[in-house]
Amino acid sequence: MEGTRILFPEERRLAILERVNHDGRAAVAELSKEFGVSEVTIRADLQLLTDHMLIVRTHGGAVPINRIPETSLTLRRHLQVSEKERIGQTGAAMVANGEAIFLDTSSTALALANHLKQHRDLTIITNSLAVAQTMLDAMGVTVVMPGGTLQRDTISLIGTDGLNLLQNFNIQKGFFGAHGLCYPEGLTDVSKTEAEVKQHMIKMCREVIAILDATKWGRVGLASFARMEDLNCIITDNKAPGDMVKQAYQFGIKVIKV
Repeated sequence: MEGTRILFPEERRLAILERVNHDGRAAVAELSKEFGVSEVTIRADLQLLTDHMLIVRTHGGAVPINRIPETSLTLRRHLQVSEKERIGQTGAAMVANGEAIFLDTSSTALALANHLKQHRDLTIITNSLAVAQTMLDAMGVTVVMPGGTLQRDTISLIGTDGLNLLQNFNIQKGFFGAHGLCYPEGLTDVSKTEAEVKQHMIKMCREVIAILDATKWGRVGLASFARMEDLNCIITDNKAPGDMVKQAYQFGIKVIKV
């Protein structure tokens, strides 16, 4: 094809990576035309680069991973995907029909939400617009969202003023992701505004369940929102550090490794 560059797959992926990092973005259609391969092939290239945490996939293309804020859901949902899927599935199995639960704005909570669509008479309270969108086709699930200010990176509504409408809800379980879990800081977030919402919601939930992959253990973010004493259960993956898991047991926390 005239005007295109015919490269070996490894050369093409390297060139795509350089293009994304140099231009700050790249579109599938443009890359397909430039390299003379199908859009399906380009999408496979982008997925491979994403799997190696070199770029972040976006709708129709990709952006550099270092251009995305750490709080961005776009970035977080592409990290530890299989671990979050297992954690989410395990968390969803703990939810009974007829309950009211809270899901935060974490990518792990979003993974959990995907396994709740077949529940009946379930009420999900969340400030995550992504979770709410995921549940649009779940006819047995009612979604309640407190008001707030749009936070684009986390695709959520932030602010505590709207939480007053939840005072009459009996929330059985709250599922909370975090930037990190450490003692004595407890669960922490890199966003102070997100942490404030979570801090209020912790007090409203009868059972507080942390949903954390192994990379979160031992990390400390900007703002604490839950003490170790506040946690009833932690769902994590099998790579969680043994010494910290034992410490959690000492606080009477149930730890489920999946």
